[in-house]
Amino acid sequence: MFSKILIANRGEIACRVIRTCKRLGIRTVAVHSDADRDALFVRDADEAWRLGPAPAADSYLRGDLILDIARRSGAQAIHPGYGFLSENAGFAAACAEAGIVFIGPPVEAIAAMGSKSAAKRLMEAAGVPLVPGYHGDAQDSATLHARADDIGYPVLIKASAGGGGKGMRIVGASGEFDDALASCRREAAASFGDDRVLIERYLQRPRHIEMQVFADTHGHCVHLFERDCSVQRRHQKVLEEAPAPGMSDERRREMGEAACNAARAVGYVGAGTVEFIVEPDGRFHFMEMNTRLQVEHPVTEMITGLDLVEWQLRVAAGEPLPCAQSALTLHGHAIEARVYAEDPERGFLPATGQLRRLSPPQAGTGVRIDSGVAEGDSITPFYDPMIAKLIVWAEDRDAALARLDRALADWRVVGVATNIDFLRRLITHPAFAGADLDTGLIERHHDALFPSTTAAADVALLAAALAECQPGSGQDAWKVRPDWRLNQPGQRTLRFVTADGREHAVHVRHDNDGARLTLDDIPHCGMLAGEGEQRVLHIDGHRVPVTLIRDGEQYIVYGPQGRQALRRVDPLAVIADDTQTESHLRAPMPGRVVAVLAEAGRPVEKGAPLMILEAMKMEHTITAPSSGSVSEFYFAAGEQVGEGADLLDFVAA
Repeated sequence: MFSKILIANRGEIACRVIRTCKRLGIRTVAVHSDADRDALFVRDADEAWRLGPAPAADSYLRGDLILDIARRSGAQAIHPGYGFLSENAGFAAACAEAGIVFIGPPVEAIAAMGSKSAAKRLMEAAGVPLVPGYHGDAQDSATLHARADDIGYPVLIKASAGGGGKGMRIVGASGEFDDALASCRREAAASFGDDRVLIERYLQRPRHIEMQVFADTHGHCVHLFERDCSVQRRHQKVLEEAPAPGMSDERRREMGEAACNAARAVGYVGAGTVEFIVEPDGRFHFMEMNTRLQVEHPVTEMITGLDLVEWQLRVAAGEPLPCAQSALTLHGHAIEARVYAEDPERGFLPATGQLRRLSPPQAGTGVRIDSGVAEGDSITPFYDPMIAKLIVWAEDRDAALARLDRALADWRVVGVATNIDFLRRLITHPAFAGADLDTGLIERHHDALFPSTTAAADVALLAAALAECQPGSGQDAWKVRPDWRLNQPGQRTLRFVTADGREHAVHVRHDNDGARLTLDDIPHCGMLAGEGEQRVLHIDGHRVPVTLIRDGEQYIVYGPQGRQALRRVDPLAVIADDTQTESHLRAPMPGRVVAVLAEAGRPVEKGAPLMILEAMKMEHTITAPSSGSVSEFYFAAGEQVGEGADLLDFVAA
């Protein structure tokens, strides 16, 4: 076994590898960019070395720098995690040349499976069923467009080298193909340094089921059962679970054999994942093989009781697999939810900022949290916006769902928007709870998953208003009783702005038996009991536990229906007009301008693309709000922009 390894990655996967290494007595070397110099994984490792500036191209993708640090630090092996260089055959070859063990498959296996097109041709020759499509070498736009027309729409354009939903677009008609192809190529080049694509028939209501495989250098290969990863947004997984609901023993055996055969076909060694697309009638088709550990590997660990990172280390050190297929059993049900810094109500735009408060649920029996950040850390625009992975286990799926909902309800995050409330709505929706799963679940149930926030906001508004009116402390009488009035009951009018931008007035009048409140012309009677952040709102005979967190001019209120952020409106403050108008378009997120698609002064139609921003390797298109023209662009392709930055001026026709 190794005595020291270098981890060529960051965030939660680096912390995850460090955790196993500590248990095994292996020393760890972290490498970091300038943006990560104080990150949790840097603090957890035995030693840490600087790579370079924040952009991944200047740091985590610099295999030459990583290898130099490995040599100087005395590391015997490199664990690549996932993403970055984990599936880079050139880096694996460079490790071998330098005499440093790459904790992953052989170079030949990475090369064979690293190109989705080449992998599909290989699987086709081996008799593995494939989705009809084009996986050829000709990559000119005319050929690709013609092939898509032959396959028939809708089709899926997919980056040939990569994963994580990047460089992927669904095309519904021939006239949409060229723009979608150009977008895929830009995103693929930015994420993987390779703009080649493949085209496949887009299957209706499929499930995404993958098999975890493991092979060693002694000729052994096993599968560790399946994971269902069907629930996705923007082609990225949101929830993963194991085992897959409704999976029969016979189908599990068939898919497991197909996955192991795929691994054997390329002389695979180490941890890998064979991904299948499964049609409603049960037919399954090979999609791709990820030659690395997957983000969702913890659910497999929870149902098998195994440590897959330990298996990786032992196999890379030349040991045989710890057990045979016949000795592997699954027990219970596990679900993983990815907690992201993003705004689901704004198309899942990534969010950045400091985690001024980060209080996760208590880890323990049946609850596991894998995270790479701590309170006070920042989510930057340079990397994936994941805050943590929440993994739960229980004896059956229903019990696991209940445990997951409770754990999500216990999260407290202040400083960035998150998807936590969305996850709670998703796992309690009848379709997911009833295991009616497919990759289009979120889009199909959009209205139910993105409901009006009015009812939930009412509780938050009333609680915040009562908190604002409670007596303070000190010598200033106006702060002790800010609602005091001479010869009449104390009363105040407070104004708050909710997350949807609407302003609400709450009128509060104190009587001897409590407070009379009026919110949006509806009367209420109530009081706020307790001290500190944990309070109880008594309103109209209803007792509601709430958590009230003051964050500058904001109240963050957690109640039975989730989190609400309210901005207190100061009537004496000068309010700047920061609204997005048709004449003045601003950046919805921090990022980089990757393309300017219109010319100043030339007319465009409503909805025409004007500019493309890229943040965290995902593209966002700025479109024309109406027919008209751009009078001026303030940024050119390649330039960085901050959230809210002026992008362009638009003149309506």
